[in-house]
Amino acid sequence: MQGQIQIIAKEKGRKRLGLSIISGFSPVREKGDICIDRMKRITGKMKDETLIEMQSTTESPNGGDDNDLSLNSISVKESELSEHSKSDLVVETVPLISSLSGNNTSQGSKDSVFFRDGVRRIDFVLAYVDDKNDERKQERRKEYEANLIKAGLELETEDKSESEDSKTYFLKIHAPWEVLATYAEVLKIKVPFKVNDIPNTRDTPLEWLFRPFRLPEHIMNPVPDYFTSPFNKEKIDFFLISDKETLFPPSTRNRIVYYILSRCAYYKEDHKDKDKKGIKRLLNNGTYQSAFPLHDSRYWMKSRNSKCESERYNLYKNWAQISCFYKEQPLNLIRKYYGEKIGIYFAWLGFYTEMLFFAAVVGLICFISGVVTYDDNIWSKEICDSNIGGSIVMCPLCDKKCGFWKLNSTCTASWQSHLFDNVGTVFFAIFMGIWVTLFLEFWKRRQARLEYEWDLVDFEEEQQQLQLRPEYETKCSGRRMNRITQEMEPYLSVTSKCARCCLSGATVIFWIALICACITGVIAYRLAVYAAFASIMKDSPTSKLQLVGSLITPQLATSVTASCINFAIIMILNFMYERVAIWITDMEIPKTHLEYENRLTMKMFLFQFVNYYSSCFYVAFFKGKFVGHPGDYNYMFGKLRNEECDPGGCLIELTTQLVIVMVGKQVWGNIQEALVPWMCNWWGSRKGRNPSDKRVYCSWEQDHDLQNFSQLGLFYEYLEMVIQFGFITLFVASFPLAPLLALCNNILEVRVDAWKLTTQFRRPMASKARSIGAWLEILNGMAVLSVITNAFIVSFTSDMIPRLVYLYVYQPNKSATMEGYISNSLSVFNISELRPEHQPEDGENPAWFNSSVITTCRYRDYRYASGHEKQYFHTMQFWHILAAKLAFIIIMEHVVFGVKVFVAWMIPDVPSEVKARVKRERYLVQEYLHNYEVEKLRVQLSQLNGYHSPEHTTVICTLAETTEVLPECL
Repeated sequence: MQGQIQIIAKEKGRKRLGLSIISGFSPVREKGDICIDRMKRITGKMKDETLIEMQSTTESPNGGDDNDLSLNSISVKESELSEHSKSDLVVETVPLISSLSGNNTSQGSKDSVFFRDGVRRIDFVLAYVDDKNDERKQERRKEYEANLIKAGLELETEDKSESEDSKTYFLKIHAPWEVLATYAEVLKIKVPFKVNDIPNTRDTPLEWLFRPFRLPEHIMNPVPDYFTSPFNKEKIDFFLISDKETLFPPSTRNRIVYYILSRCAYYKEDHKDKDKKGIKRLLNNGTYQSAFPLHDSRYWMKSRNSKCESERYNLYKNWAQISCFYKEQPLNLIRKYYGEKIGIYFAWLGFYTEMLFFAAVVGLICFISGVVTYDDNIWSKEICDSNIGGSIVMCPLCDKKCGFWKLNSTCTASWQSHLFDNVGTVFFAIFMGIWVTLFLEFWKRRQARLEYEWDLVDFEEEQQQLQLRPEYETKCSGRRMNRITQEMEPYLSVTSKCARCCLSGATVIFWIALICACITGVIAYRLAVYAAFASIMKDSPTSKLQLVGSLITPQLATSVTASCINFAIIMILNFMYERVAIWITDMEIPKTHLEYENRLTMKMFLFQFVNYYSSCFYVAFFKGKFVGHPGDYNYMFGKLRNEECDPGGCLIELTTQLVIVMVGKQVWGNIQEALVPWMCNWWGSRKGRNPSDKRVYCSWEQDHDLQNFSQLGLFYEYLEMVIQFGFITLFVASFPLAPLLALCNNILEVRVDAWKLTTQFRRPMASKARSIGAWLEILNGMAVLSVITNAFIVSFTSDMIPRLVYLYVYQPNKSATMEGYISNSLSVFNISELRPEHQPEDGENPAWFNSSVITTCRYRDYRYASGHEKQYFHTMQFWHILAAKLAFIIIMEHVVFGVKVFVAWMIPDVPSEVKARVKRERYLVQEYLHNYEVEKLRVQLSQLNGYHSPEHTTVICTLAETTEVLPECL
């Protein structure tokens, strides 16, 4: 049965004052100033305070004392009250709304997500071990929990005797409706006000083909589609609220509670150290062991409590299992359970994987074309021909330990190079430049659709500027007036900011220089061990093996071992730098969480870009380019001769380097992501409960035993995928199968990430995000750079341009054939002109070599022969080829960039359907709010016209039979 409160008053100038009163009772008063004073007493802190302090008084069934207005946890800004005189009360009649929880006092199950009364939901859990000898921690907890209660939160403690180790206390936290309503307004959380009446006009072509990949409708769309508007307590009857318990989903509830926890102080009011606040500092100093929201059920079974949604079980069953690899992801359920930030990551990862399918198919076709056209590979046939390649003597690739060798010994390397260095490579490089643009443009459209569907259209990242990081608030002692909000806020002085940025920049530069030094060391290793491999493997038994003997060459052994060493160095430096990057970012004291993530993102990406790609850049653009020629070689450190490419080119070595680093990183990443959390949880379970223990293994205790999903958990996931994106775009011209490897990895990656998130980690704190943030700009930058790198790889790393120049200009018979290309591409050197330090040692030359018969050797270059007036200078053909290479780079870049610009112009970032829906929703919000205000004013006028006494304020109250909530007095 609903009660009713009537407040009758007269207002000067017909002004209206709206007050939020929750489940209150007050007898009739003669004067309105007493009511206003009482309102001021219960409103808590001023508007410039970080937390809104809630007060609760015990409700008396008989009405209680005049001075004890029974109001539960409400917030009214005192500044709003001060604008009105003490006689500015108005006449209102408002029906009461049913109580949020009732009077159910039944005991809740300890494996549920409710308090002992079985009604109040556990929104957050804090765990700690009570150390009797540490009074400081006890004092911190006491003050912190007292301040949480003042903020309106409700607490319940589980004694340590109920825990598995008989040492751990669990503090359960519940946010009542008043707290949720107050902070939902502060955080601008959107609430439904009307069912979406716009029909879905999207029709998928050939819908029946995609049915096997679909999930059930109740999994894909767990909640109806509504038009929404930011929550406002003063307009609570404007929104569609069927049940206040389910109005805010658990992800929103735990986000609100964490917002309060991160800003609540743990000092006494008279304490001078005002920077002691926030759950993060309490976790760091050991006051609390952990802080986490609860999962709603076990992942392998539904909750026995009908009030629990069991969304975790649904996610595990329909999303986290490997057998679901071909199914679409339930993005709406992911967003509902984990929040928009995690949801947008999996949406991006799924879309990236879908687009990889097309790149993988085209890359596979290009690779197959290289296999099929092997019979047309005349230059490889010439190298392998015993009459041609067996008669061409090659100059030594290194000093002392390397003798002369015949060209046909590189037959296998030449065949391997043709698999990736063919006409299809040029087409694939151009295709990938366009594919990157299509991927980014279509992702922007998908992101815009998600923004609308997930109520993120009006959510601006700038709104988070008002939500300062607790660390920033505590470490910045200075205060100044904000020109926009006209409130005092903490700030970091310019001098301190510059000093911190300089130290941070110097640290990043030092670590990048350290990477360059390590890469230089690997290059020196390659130069030093090549001669050793050549000497050792010359008479090695492996060379006589039938199947693999021809594959095991000094070049291959050097490249593989150097790549493995480089990969090991990459992983070690990466492990060390992660901690350094976090330390220097913390030292900079970013103002907001968004700024913190963006700064850390740029530092980590810049470092890993150099770390992972520097060795590939060396092989692609520097190796073999500054060698010199026989008789006048260039040396590193004055001792080690610069590395040369195989006569088949450096492309196969770039492919080897790319495969080892890319595949090694993916395998190691999957092991680290899946195996490490599982091993940690398994090891922790060994210390779990004894099966004979009859105590209940509570849900909060089970979640406490899981791994913590850190605030930077998604950061590392993004970083891993963006580095992979670089491998398949920057150097894809050297390895067309890279997208196929990435596709196979990502199909597994989606399910592994889902599995570990649902089974191995505690439930993360939900947070909002409308995009992938700074990663999108990084992807755009890599897309532009990939066009340039692939153009240079085709021009300077592969032999495509020299072959085309020979075919159309220097072919002696003027026929469309590549016959004679190998002999044309090799210059002649007189062996007698070799300097003594360049002469191979005795015994290094093969048995067939006779210096009295063989007077010349060949090397890879375009130079005049000995005896020519310009001997050993570059020929005109070299300059023709160089001009052709530069022309190809310019043409390819202009063509690809032109297509990219055209495609970006043709594909709008926001679909027209989404634009129409956004406009429709904004129109409805304005219309409904206007009608709401007009109707409210009409009710006020009709009520005021029935009273004629301006001198007195009369309050008529009728007490409800049950506990009820009055959300607003109009």
